Amino acid sequence: MSKLLRQSFCLLLVMTIITGVLYPLAATGLAQLIFPHQANGSLIVKDGKPVGSALIGQSFTDPKYFWGRPSATSPNAYNASSSSGSNLGPTNPALTDAVKQRIAALRAADPGNTAPVPVDLVTASGSGLDPQISPAAAQYQLARVASARGLSASQVQALVSEYTEGRQLGMLGEPRVDVLQLNLALDSQRSTSSSHRGED
Repeated sequence: MSKLLRQSFCLLLVMTIITGVLYPLAATGLAQLIFPHQANGSLIVKDGKPVGSALIGQSFTDPKYFWGRPSATSPNAYNASSSSGSNLGPTNPALTDAVKQRIAALRAADPGNTAPVPVDLVTASGSGLDPQISPAAAQYQLARVASARGLSASQVQALVSEYTEGRQLGMLGEPRVDVLQLNLALDSQRSTSSSHRGED
């Protein structure tokens, strides 16, 4: 009996070292060597400080920014430790109410915009973390952002085009716009414009 216990303990110890120490160290080391940016969270850095992740959306409510896709994660939006959708069906009154509230917020931020609201601006994704919106969702917000920032529509359109990603491998998924990167570029555009005015 004692021999069996000793063998079981030795096996447990060996497997703990292999699967609990050696394998995680090897996987982490390889990830840092081959994909360091992705392994460290795909962080977006501005002025030497992380401002977000390329994998996780952020909440923008100021009219001068493009707004991302709504998030249904709890207890707060874009909570990466609780990735999930709302799981509300199309006949659920709670989903209808949430969509109506989101449409009302978009209309209030841009009262003159009578265009149909793209669906991805009023419905949460399955992950609740999507950092991108559709080109249609960006176009819907373009005039509002340009007006709020005192920029021309063509200036903002150029940035939207720059941060629009095509289908992966030319055929997978749909074109999408990176909201955080676009908003950071808009802030930089504003800073650049201000510095030029200061030089005049």
